[in-house]
Amino acid sequence: MDEARGPMVDDVTTLSFEDALAELERIVKALEGGQQKLEDAIAAYERGAALKRHCETKLAEAEQRVQLIVEGADGALSLKPADAA
Repeated sequence: MDEARGPMVDDVTTLSFEDALAELERIVKALEGGQQKLEDAIAAYERGAALKRHCETKLAEAEQRVQLIVEGADGALSLKPADAA
């Protein structure tokens, strides 16, 4: 774990897209409320930034998978080889 990034930043990679997005939404609401101590707000912001990156990565991966799905002349769906993308 990279201590400079905080203790909980690295574990975001284990979250599903939906769980990461839900946590990010909670963090944004808490930060908008403005009731956190400065250090807590900074830690929450760092966690939120990591969650945002994780969600963007998950979305890019999903988009790539969807783009690889092709429909054949017979209507059957198949995957196009990734190197043909």
